[in-house]
Amino acid sequence: MSADWHIIAPEYPPARGGVADYTRLVALGLAARGTRVHVWAPALPAADAPEPGVEVHRLPGRFGRRALAAMGGGLNAAAAPRILVQYVPHGFGMRAMNLPFCLWLYRRRRAADISVMFHEVAYPLNRNQPLRHSVIALTNRAMAAALTRAARRCFVAGAGWERLLRPLAPAGCAISWLPVPSNIPVAENPEGVRAVRRLLAVEGGLVLGHFGTGREAWIADTLAAVAATLLRERPAASLLLMGRDSRELRKRLLVRAPDLGARVHATGPLAPDALSLHLSACDLMLQPYGEGVSTRRGSIMAALAHRRAVVTTDGVLTEPLWAQSRAVALASIDAAALKSTVLRLLDDAGERERLGEAAGALYAERFDLAHTLAALAEVNQA
Repeated sequence: MSADWHIIAPEYPPARGGVADYTRLVALGLAARGTRVHVWAPALPAADAPEPGVEVHRLPGRFGRRALAAMGGGLNAAAAPRILVQYVPHGFGMRAMNLPFCLWLYRRRRAADISVMFHEVAYPLNRNQPLRHSVIALTNRAMAAALTRAARRCFVAGAGWERLLRPLAPAGCAISWLPVPSNIPVAENPEGVRAVRRLLAVEGGLVLGHFGTGREAWIADTLAAVAATLLRERPAASLLLMGRDSRELRKRLLVRAPDLGARVHATGPLAPDALSLHLSACDLMLQPYGEGVSTRRGSIMAALAHRRAVVTTDGVLTEPLWAQSRAVALASIDAAALKSTVLRLLDDAGERERLGEAAGALYAERFDLAHTLAALAEVNQA
């Protein structure tokens, strides 16, 4: 059996979050290939459910001195451990400025084989922001510089992050783009999907869906503005909001359009199987992102994996593959453009079908978890 993997993550189930779900997928995928996996993550009140091949080590605090000592003891007992860090600057405590953690990893670079997955790199830096934000942004860049010097190989969840990371890294640093997969397995249950549609769809109408967090103000405001006018122009259409914050999103939309309450639905948190049925029940997904769609967005990955036709936004972080693949309908970051694109697709069943097929093909070709596991296997062989 190959050497164990040690995954250091800011969150792990039953904690909720995209990084938690992604880390679990990777841990289980590595374990299924015959590798013993250790996950180091902050302590939780809830107990961990046993999973084959994965041992979860809960740490005191949030990657402070006691946590580093506990991890150090475990790693020192392993022979040349392989470490994979699931990195977001704000995930490791100290108000997103845990430079000591990054320096701790740097000091271990000769005793361990370290890889870092950058889900994010650094807080934005611009001339007019408050001084506190500039301090965070500059400290984040120092953290990234330390991590790229600690790691034998770095991964970025979105291609746009490489442009930010490369100037901070030493010459010759190996940085690879490794998109995140969907964390919602596709449930093959046609009758279950039909049952969901019977609860949602106005007779003869289509279901427009949105999946994702409502904590990003631009997304929430854009959805509220676009969906309200869309539903008024398409009285047979309904809207399904999915995700932990979906009920809050629904309330926000209905402040603008209280008359639409019967056609706006929200799931709240759902188990993966139930969420899969709701995703599959949608005829068209509306997934706007303020910086543009990118491969770091797990919500778009879930839509692609479920072969849904998607309308999304083209912005500064949007990789060329989205236009090249023609697997999603791209609109400019503008409410009027989004509305126009959605209306066109609601009226074009053939194009919705084509987009759904292209979405599934793109996901299998570029984003499936197998690609992540293959990239980590290459790290092991290098």
